This record gives sequence, structure tokens and C-alpha cells, in this order.
Amino acid sequence: MIRIRRFALALIPASFLVTEPSIPLNSVRAEVRAAGYDRPVGDPHQSRSVVLAKHGAVATSHPLAAQAGLDMLKSGGNAVDAAIAANAMLGVVEPMSCGIGGDLFAIYWDHKTQKLYGLNASGRSPAALTRQVFADKKLNKIPTYGPLAWSVPGCVSGWGELQARFGSRPLEAILAAAIQTADEGFPVTEVIASYWKGAEKRLQEWPDSAATFLIDGKRAPRFGEVFCNPRLATSYREIATAGPDAFYHGEIARQIIAFSEANGGFLRAEDLANHRSDWVNPVSTTYRGYEVWELPPNGQGIAALQILNVLEQFDLKSMGHGSADYTHLFVEAKRLAFADRAKFYSDPAFNDLPTANLISKEYAVRQRKRLDLQRAAQDVPAGDPILRHGDTVYISVVDKDRNCCSLIQSNYHGFGSQVVTGGVGFAMQNRGALFALDEQHRNRLEPNKRPFHTIIPAMVTKDDRPWFCFGVMGGDMQPQGHAQVLVNLIDFGMNVQAAGDAARVRHLGSAQPTGAAADGVGTVQVESGISAETVQQLRARGHKIVRAKGAFGGYQGILIDWENGVLQAATESRKDGEAVGY
Repeated sequence: MIRIRRFALALIPASFLVTEPSIPLNSVRAEVRAAGYDRPVGDPHQSRSVVLAKHGAVATSHPLAAQAGLDMLKSGGNAVDAAIAANAMLGVVEPMSCGIGGDLFAIYWDHKTQKLYGLNASGRSPAALTRQVFADKKLNKIPTYGPLAWSVPGCVSGWGELQARFGSRPLEAILAAAIQTADEGFPVTEVIASYWKGAEKRLQEWPDSAATFLIDGKRAPRFGEVFCNPRLATSYREIATAGPDAFYHGEIARQIIAFSEANGGFLRAEDLANHRSDWVNPVSTTYRGYEVWELPPNGQGIAALQILNVLEQFDLKSMGHGSADYTHLFVEAKRLAFADRAKFYSDPAFNDLPTANLISKEYAVRQRKRLDLQRAAQDVPAGDPILRHGDTVYISVVDKDRNCCSLIQSNYHGFGSQVVTGGVGFAMQNRGALFALDEQHRNRLEPNKRPFHTIIPAMVTKDDRPWFCFGVMGGDMQPQGHAQVLVNLIDFGMNVQAAGDAARVRHLGSAQPTGAAADGVGTVQVESGISAETVQQLRARGHKIVRAKGAFGGYQGILIDWENGVLQAATESRKDGEAVGY
């Protein structure tokens, strides 16, 4: 049972309550943001200019991936073609964060039908893997690394579904740039070099992993060093020729299953052969006249909608970005949403989930009454697995026809399970580690079940057409980042780049594997752009505050300016990527 102290609404200043959703864009300048850059024009706290383009734009976390997507657009491909091309390139140049051993989700706006479509390309648990397996091994949680953490990778199936339904180019053309780069090699960028180094020791524990991803099988490639992955190029060629069947029925599948059977895994040929990705209906809420779209569980996207529904009831503009009032309110709204996340979010094929109720305005009004603007609640239980270390990539693409593809793809942790199966050139994900072993939990491990998922694409529409195609990668930061970016745009009037550059906060509950207790308040991480005065006031309200860097997600976004016929693209200053257009 969720227990949060109920406080009188009178404790919340009346000036902070909103009765009409009428806050316009560009209405206020944020006062506290990221570190200053001494720019000659515009906001000195903005890291770079907004990228403007008339025809098409791509934003993602690596320049080579952004260029692969842009080249696809310029050669006549559409948003789906470009997104897959960029994703395939990211699997080469940012292999710890994504790859064909992982899962994929997408939201797509199709200009022909004028509709949004959702794709859940996440895989399921092995049919032979039960909770009894872990009981027999005397394990009270699923190991984070190794074959016991595997679920079926859904990425390639997702590529196939997107390309078949909306794509305009064959996979052979879409994957060509990534294949060439994997063969020829690429210089390792700064942030990615750091990620790679952090996984070095675990990769050394698996011979195929070391042979694939470490120089001479011993060390991670360094910043600026050229790295090749011809094994991945071979797998990509098989997929380019035979489509998804190459992954789920062909030589790639054979190597995965042979490794699983030889190393204590439970994944079998039938698990791969029976995989399917599902088209689902995105769900939404309104926020000050904009409609914000996420995918329903087994992902955590609706947490962003729950947070926004609570925040909409307050005048955030008058509080100001980076203020103690706004930051406190955001953290408390987040904690309410994540308490629901811990209890309800799971595979809907195995549970009757109250998704519509959780994202309703009526429920948000009840949630608001549980808040005290002057004090952090002490007893919100968490109870969900630790999600702090998610490694993910996000891709936003808008093409000349204004098709929009919001795509996110991940291995979960850096290099997933750390396991490469033979000569396939990619690591298998460790999403299965997110299952609970508590038989009463909705997210409990069961055969052929999808685990709770962290990766979430997003889209915002206005007046029945797309307005903003965006995402924020990074474990449990993702719904927190979605909400903060949208508040920056809509309430605080920032442009699409400044909205991502602005200093962020991240609340970490002290969540343990499902079933364990959480310590009440948790920790609020803040970036350097949050003032000392705000930190002091938050501590006085009962928050545990720490200054941190590097754990605040990775944002990419493209906003459509319909009046001028221009795309406004932005990329995350905390990553290596870029936004490009033509």
C-alpha cells in the first residue's frame, strides 16, 4: 500500500495554483540554467545555436549516426529509413548503449494517414526460464550480467516492422553506411570512450566480448583511436540480404543459441523464432493545450504523463526554472508517479493495468492533494528495481513531408549483459534483470513475458498535427527528462536547444530489487546550474541534495514551426551528438 502524508492544500500558496491552461510559449526567460558559454548573441547559457532546416532534420547522440540519417533523407528516403540508418550506425559507433542485441520502441507520425502509430519491439523472457530456476540456484534476484539476464532482442524485428509498413528504401540501402563504417573503422568520440573504459573489466570476463570490443582483447579503445568491428558488419550484411529472418532463424540465431546452451543460458531457438513486435496505440494527456504522447506499459512512458498532469495544476512560470518551489514540486510529483510505476507498470498481456486511470486528470487532482509544497514527504515506498545505469540511444527524425519518427533503442546497461555470443559482433541485452522474483509482483518473471522497460520515445501534437518529436535517454531519468524539457519549452519559454541545455534535477529513490524497502526521501541530484540558494532551501524542506554530473540523460528534439515551414532541431550538450538538417 502506498502511504504518503496528506497535507492541507492551504499550505500551497494560492498564486502557484493554475485554473486555466493558458501559459504561452516564449513568455518568460529562465534565470538558472546550464553553465555559461559567453555566446555573442542570444542566451549565453545555451551551448549552441538551434539547427534550422526546411526539408528534413536528424538529431541523435553521435555525428556519424546523424549524418547517416541525413544522407538517407537527402537521397530520397523518409523518416523511417533515416531513423533505422542512424540506429544501425549507432550500433557500430556507440555499441555499449545500443545494438541489435537490444530492444526498440518507436512513435511514428504518418503524414498520409495523419495518424500516430506506436511500435513495441521489446522481447520476451525465455519459455524455459522460471522463478524456480533462481530458487534452485539460491538467488533472490536475477543477476545483472550474463545469460540469465537475457530476453529476446527485439531491435531487428522492429526495424523490419517499421521498414515494411512505412519505409521507402530496402534494408540493403538503409544499412550500407553502417556496414561500411564497421568495416573501415571510426574514431572513438570523447564521451563514448569514457563509457567504453567503464565496461573494460566486465568485457574481459567473456572471451568473445573481449575479442569483439577490446583492443587486443585487453583494453577499451581510447578517445580518437580508430576502432573496427568487421564481425558486426557481417551480421548487418546478413540482415540486409535476408531481413529479420537472418537474426531470428539464420546464422545469427544459431550462434546465439549455441552460446546459450553451452553457457548456462535458457534462450532457445523457439524463443527467437516465436518473437513478434507489436503495433500499439500511443496514449496521451494534454498539457497547457499541447497533447503529449507516450507508449503504454510495459514501458515507463506514462510516468511522464502522470508528472505533467500534477505540474499542470500549478503556475510554474511564476515559480521560475531552478527555483526551490518548482524543483520541490517537480520532485514530489515524480515520487508519486514512480510509486505507481513500482506497483503497476508491467506487461499488459499478463495484467489488467489501470493505465487510463493513472493518466487521467481526475486522478491527478487527487494526487495533487497529497502534496505539501513546504516539506518533502517521508514515506513514499519505491519497490522497483534499480534503474540508474541505463545506456540507451535516442533518434529524432522529421522529413520533407513531415513524417516524424521518434525512436529509442537500448541494451539496458552498458554492453547489456556484457556477453557477445560467438562472432556476431554485438552484445546481448540484460533486460531480463528487470523482472521481479516476488510471485506477488505484477512484473514477476514468467515464461514468454516482457519485462518492465525503461526506454520511451515521445511526441507532442498541437491542433491535430505534430509539433515536437523528442526523447531523453537514460534509465529512470527518462520520464523525469521528458517532463523537464516540456516544462522548459512551454512554461519557461525556452527554445528547443536551451530547453535541453538547462540545468536538470534527477530524483533517485533508494530502490532495491523488487520487494525490498526504500528509504523515504531518496536523493535529489542537481547540476551546477542549480543555485546554492535553491539547494539550501530544498535541504530545509527535507530533501537530500547532492551535486552531480553526467547522469542527467541524453536529449534530442525536433520542433516543427508550421508558420514558417522550418524545422528547429537540437541535441544534447551532455553527449557527443549533433542535430543536422538540409
